Amino acid sequence: MFFFFFLLQSESRMFIGLEKESSSPTEKLARKESLKVQKKNYRQEKKRVAKELFSALKDPSVVIMSNWLKIRGTLKSWTKLWCILKPGILLIYKTPGSDHWVGTILLNACKLIERPSKKDGFCFKLYHPLDKSIWAMKGPKGESVGSITQPLPSNYLIFRAASESDGRCWMDALELALSCSSLSKMTAKSGRDGDLSSSSESSHILQLLQSSVGEASQVETVSEENKGLIWTLLKQLRPGMDLSKVVLPTFILEPRSFLDKLSDYYYHADLLSQAVMEESPYCRMKQVLRWYLSGFYKKPKGLKKPYNPILGEMFRCCWLHPQTDSCTFYIAEQVSHHPPVSAFYISNRKDGFCISGSILAKSKFYGNSLSAILDGKARLLFLTRDEEYIITMPYAHCKGILYGTMTLELGGKITIECEKTQCYTELEFKLKPFLGSSCNVNQISGKIRIGEDVLATVDGHWDSKVHLTEKRTGQQEVLWNPGPDIRRQRLKRQVVQVDQQEVFESERLWQHVTRAIMDKDQMRATQEKFVLEEAQRQEARERAERPWNPRLFTFNSDTYEWHYRYPDTKPWDPERCLLQFEKDGIIQTEEKSQHQRRSFSYSQNWAAQQKVSHAGFLVFCKGGFM
Repeated sequence: MFFFFFLLQSESRMFIGLEKESSSPTEKLARKESLKVQKKNYRQEKKRVAKELFSALKDPSVVIMSNWLKIRGTLKSWTKLWCILKPGILLIYKTPGSDHWVGTILLNACKLIERPSKKDGFCFKLYHPLDKSIWAMKGPKGESVGSITQPLPSNYLIFRAASESDGRCWMDALELALSCSSLSKMTAKSGRDGDLSSSSESSHILQLLQSSVGEASQVETVSEENKGLIWTLLKQLRPGMDLSKVVLPTFILEPRSFLDKLSDYYYHADLLSQAVMEESPYCRMKQVLRWYLSGFYKKPKGLKKPYNPILGEMFRCCWLHPQTDSCTFYIAEQVSHHPPVSAFYISNRKDGFCISGSILAKSKFYGNSLSAILDGKARLLFLTRDEEYIITMPYAHCKGILYGTMTLELGGKITIECEKTQCYTELEFKLKPFLGSSCNVNQISGKIRIGEDVLATVDGHWDSKVHLTEKRTGQQEVLWNPGPDIRRQRLKRQVVQVDQQEVFESERLWQHVTRAIMDKDQMRATQEKFVLEEAQRQEARERAERPWNPRLFTFNSDTYEWHYRYPDTKPWDPERCLLQFEKDGIIQTEEKSQHQRRSFSYSQNWAAQQKVSHAGFLVFCKGGFM
């Protein structure tokens, strides 16, 4: 039986083979015509790719990035050369002009990797994975011989940027250029159409609106209209561009002002109330650091940017502290538009602390990434101890704008320093290494010192668990862990009702834009946003040369810092002070010596509401909280 089955199979194969050999003349002709069409398409595609590459070489506007870089030669010495990055190619010149061409690297044959270095700056390497040449045979103007420099390797190049930030910028731009080299692999149809296919565009846009902070990815569905808008926007951007000068489409806006967003750092202000009570400077610093870390775990959904505040815009709110029967007040004002500076003041006299500062928000686009830098300092003052803590902020780095999964990271070194106690914290927010795994995401490390003595080290992840290790004993404790219990302890924020707000208060000012965004009516949101921006431009024209004077803050030209006009940093005296309240942006304290009897006090009202609803609130009087 087996032999018979095998024989049938053999005969079947022989029959099929004979059938193929005896193909009809019509079928042969059809195959020949098909081959002609394929060869024709191949020649057309080859011409299109060559034309695309030549266009990128010749067009001066098609530049992803250009700057000086040091390049290591075969003799291991460094030469400073001018590098111009275009889609799919890297042009190297001796000078910024295009007269002294050194060589052209074809990026479609290259791999990119970060290279460790003991020296200053940032190194990266372009190389061919099979050790083949990465150089083009001719230059952009047909040059066959490049300018004389030290000998350069044929299958790789090692580059050095002046700083880590410059190096990261080049890495992102090169990744973008490497991705752009895939344009040459587009189909002949898309080449004839002369535009990106809709499927390619859609994938780019969907990737743009993916945001993963840590390991959790957040995805937002975007309409076809919005995909086209954002792709048009991205094609207008260039690496190094300041995004504060770019008008963003409304659908990528978070429906609240940046002044409102800055208040996210105070939902755990009760940790500062506890810090004031600590007896040792070291324990106070630990508690301040715990509060500092509490401001980062609250994350927006998707890629969202808050509204750029309008000059003179104000935002105010407060948080109730049920354990101490007190209240933390927050006041912020946009004190400058060019450059955009936001000033803020936070006060809780009863619990013994206040915070003041100003932030210059800067954002830069780097090709496949962007960085948002909060340039400024916050000054935390403990009233009863006369201690001031100067605090700086990390920068946010968003990668994967055009391709890949979008990730949001925090980077840079921050400090918390108290001159009086000589207590000092240095914390580094680490970006994920180029070849790092998921466990390397959102890492932080640092140390707490008094003078030159290191008292403790800190390490962990800023969006999850952070450990503190005592240097002397080696004992380890959890400094911060924003689990469900911590999230439930968030203080309740109170905001003045919109209909009771002044015209230039954030929620009332942006209410029509916000409502349109919430209704997913992007056209109406854009129109309402344009009305506000045009009114601001008109006001600036009418003001002409007259300087703008902020209402609640003044500028110190000696320190280049903004200060609240109505600070009250006297320690709380329970014998004299009745309650702290805010009216028209002015935080005040009612004292017994001046008090005019009211129907009820803040604490009486708070206690009554606790019995009724177990939820805190403040009484709103016309113009503020009491």
